[in-house]
Amino acid sequence: MLMTKERRPAIRTLRGWALSVLQEAGAIHECEEHGWAKDRADPHAREHALDIARQEPPEGLSPDQAVGQVREVLHSIGDTCPECPPRPD
Repeated sequence: MLMTKERRPAIRTLRGWALSVLQEAGAIHECEEHGWAKDRADPHAREHALDIARQEPPEGLSPDQAVGQVREVLHSIGDTCPECPPRPD
């Protein structure tokens, strides 16, 4: 039986590609109310995202450059939504 690998949708920017890899790996998720990306702080999901970047970098990028892009985007994302009111302690 012929097996084909599902292709990811075309992404227009490297940041968009990195966000999709992080979301696919479960390292980030969206704020349900505002849509901002939020870090899940899951080390296993982060490592999975880096593995995906190493194994399937976008065309024109080396595996190391792809990993660097994913790390850069991950470091720019917080664990709270900037539009949500702070939760009382």
